[in-house]
Amino acid sequence: VQLQASGGGSVQAGGSMRLSCAASGRSLRGYAVAWFRLAPGKEREFVAAMSRTGNGEFYGDSVKGRFTISRDNAKNTVYLQMNSLKPEDTAVYTCAADSTIIQSSLRRSTSYDYWGQGTQVTVSS
Repeated sequence: VQLQASGGGSVQAGGSMRLSCAASGRSLRGYAVAWFRLAPGKEREFVAAMSRTGNGEFYGDSVKGRFTISRDNAKNTVYLQMNSLKPEDTAVYTCAADSTIIQSSLRRSTSYDYWGQGTQVTVSS
């Protein structure tokens, strides 16, 4: 599976942005998908994930209530809708996927085999 993330850019605090992660090479049906982010000087942080069956969504504490992960199987694409953005959301966002991951491991970056390149999100105050 090849993943291509897009949709990053610059926005003012309080604004919204939607990231996309388009998959090719194989359908994402049956894959767990996730978003992680990496800010300068910080460790990679779990943002959001959707289980392999698509009926479970999980969020990092810092984005819960503001971000929403979704998937469009017809387009083979995963989305991250980000609302009420804050300057501390500034980071490089990366999507990931895996077909064998179990639910208890969704928040661990090491559980994912497939990764897209990052897309920069910058939130100004």
